[in-house]
Amino acid sequence: MIWNKLSQLFRGGGKPLDVQARFELLREAVTGTMSRFFMARDRQTGQIVGLKIIDPEKMAQFEQRFRGLKKPWEGEIAVRFDHPNIVRTFECGWTTKGEPYLVMEYLQGAVISHLLVAQDPRLEGRRLSILRQAAEALAAVHEAGFIHHDVCPRNLFLLEDNETVKLIDFGLTIPATPEFCRPGNRTGTPDYMAPEVARRQPADQRLDIFSFGVTAYEILTGQLPWPRGTTALNRGTTAIAVMAHSRPGTDIREYRPQIHPDLAKAIHACIEPDPNRRCPSVRHFQAMIRKVEHEDIR
Repeated sequence: MIWNKLSQLFRGGGKPLDVQARFELLREAVTGTMSRFFMARDRQTGQIVGLKIIDPEKMAQFEQRFRGLKKPWEGEIAVRFDHPNIVRTFECGWTTKGEPYLVMEYLQGAVISHLLVAQDPRLEGRRLSILRQAAEALAAVHEAGFIHHDVCPRNLFLLEDNETVKLIDFGLTIPATPEFCRPGNRTGTPDYMAPEVARRQPADQRLDIFSFGVTAYEILTGQLPWPRGTTALNRGTTAIAVMAHSRPGTDIREYRPQIHPDLAKAIHACIEPDPNRRCPSVRHFQAMIRKVEHEDIR
């Protein structure tokens, strides 16, 4: 049953991957809600890569909400990007066990969420650069015609050079076209979720702008604009409780009094609850902070 569903999802054919024959699995790096991620050595080339293997049942459940639409799956979307601030995906397909897989560059460093929790000194003096690079990545996603749908510090990766930032994880990404933006696709990370998504209202790429704004706010302050956990999605019950981000967030200057005013204004424009009053695009955000050379007034 699952194999039949996946056969419909993967268009274009290709020989199924024998994971053990092709790769030496060195260690399991991450286990997500829908996938497992391995550091692996390609036996053919000797290259160290990241191997993401997706749970076929969970993926099929997610894709069913787009039944009847020609939605590209995560691998088909990820392989399209060749951008310095987006994780590179080399190939995708399915395994001999009927599992969707992606082969991508293996990133060494840390996700921004871990650095924030640890108050890691690697963030000091780099926060503005991190925001600029994250904005470049998200702009590339939007200009390619997609909505990432899960922009948050967990999906931003600071490489071991302590300079380069990469956007990761296209598991929830959808095309930015009307048929995919209908009400009801309540996916993402709750604390970073735009109000229109939480309320099951029509949404567009501006939902990513909101999530990016919350992420930027947290990167600069270590705090969220609203009390953490005020947008709670309880998927274990038929009644889903939601407290949306429907009011203006705490002024960022309360946490960072010396922040450059242009940067503060741009971030608050991104987290505007009303999408019609929100910063309209990533490029607009970038224009707003173009003259900002430092995070704070100097």
